[in-house]
Amino acid sequence: MSSFTTLSLHAPLQTALKRLNFNTMTPIQAQSLPVILKGSDIVAQASTGSGKTLAFALGILQNINPRYFAAQALVLCPTRELAEQVAKVIRSCASDIGNIKLLTLCGGVPMKAQRHSLTHGAHIIVGTPGRVLKLLTMEDLDLKSCTMSVLDEADQMVDMGFIDDIEAIFAFLPSPKQTLLFSATYPQSIKELTAKLTKNPIFIKTHSTEKAPAITEIAYIVNDKTSALNTVLRHHNITNAIVFCNTKVVASELCETLNYAGIHAIALHGDMEQFDRNEAIIQFRNGSAPLLVATDVAGRGIDIEGLDAIVNYDVPQQLDRYIHRIGRTGRAGMDGTAITLVSSHQIDSFHSLDRNVELHDLPDHRNSHNVSTPMRTICIDAGKKEKLRAGDIVGALIHEGGLTSDQIGKIDQLDHLSYVAIPREIAEATHKKITKRPIKGKVFRIWLLD
Repeated sequence: MSSFTTLSLHAPLQTALKRLNFNTMTPIQAQSLPVILKGSDIVAQASTGSGKTLAFALGILQNINPRYFAAQALVLCPTRELAEQVAKVIRSCASDIGNIKLLTLCGGVPMKAQRHSLTHGAHIIVGTPGRVLKLLTMEDLDLKSCTMSVLDEADQMVDMGFIDDIEAIFAFLPSPKQTLLFSATYPQSIKELTAKLTKNPIFIKTHSTEKAPAITEIAYIVNDKTSALNTVLRHHNITNAIVFCNTKVVASELCETLNYAGIHAIALHGDMEQFDRNEAIIQFRNGSAPLLVATDVAGRGIDIEGLDAIVNYDVPQQLDRYIHRIGRTGRAGMDGTAITLVSSHQIDSFHSLDRNVELHDLPDHRNSHNVSTPMRTICIDAGKKEKLRAGDIVGALIHEGGLTSDQIGKIDQLDHLSYVAIPREIAEATHKKITKRPIKGKVFRIWLLD
């Protein structure tokens, strides 16, 4: 594999790659980056987890002029979660450049704050099509200086009905410009979109060269799915999993049922406010909830390393959705397990996915394994904007809460909130110790999530 040092990237980007321990390029990076750096349009077919985000992040930052305070690059994503993930990668790579401002423009958060941020300008815009188009039509967003546009997971945006919004957004973009289109699949709709939005693109496909994740696919014929889910979790010793449902209603009802049964689960679907979606993902990632019950749209872009399994509570209606779901497990070189629960009237639907997976009877429920929640999350009413650092939180938990460094789990910080995971058995006592105690000389409101 090729090294990033073979590319003519600016020195700050090479420094960032070394700091982030990115040394060798993945196939999609090796094939696309030289073309991107030459300024050509590309259409790349690459699966989730292939490294495509880093590829276009480097391409964007290579061409950004920090001294010119205008939107110079636009990245469109199908969901808020994926947009936030993309923004995080770009910010990590840009940290050694300095003075690069990136704004995420997504629905589900107040537009007033976004409009205010746009008055101060930004170099890079990452957002979802609906909100970006709304701000363009309101003349709050100006893309006349945008020289690079990226469509990430274009097939999902088309499936979600964003094709008209995307075409409308491109009408606001200048010409000529460089366009990068990334898609896990390449159906006719993407071919048509490619013809409209790109000019002489270079086509790149890496599926044949990328090692497929080691995912074991299992399917069970079941009668009572809720009971079957509990059996499957115990039988396979699953400690954390994403459970996929086809609708928001089923996801909400299943989550309530699991919690009533003593299994801590958190829902994630499109009807939730962005604040609640953020908290759900944070608690799942830090070990405060073993199960995330999600719909396809909400689950898009969630990248959790070390995930035991995904469970298809509902049989997905399309093969693309099935592939996306099972792609959440078997990441970062680890094995994964994908389990589908199939009721008697769904057998034909499952076979239509053509996965060559044999249907089995549900295993005997003899395993005493319990799906536990090892951590609990403490929330602090201060974040990056209040200059509260992770080190300040660690210091308070050690000196005021009596914890050791090994007892402090993952810390997530947003603009005005901080979340820290600690062992569940000491969470209540720790919360009492640090409540009304100063952190970095100030007393902040602190509460426990559950």
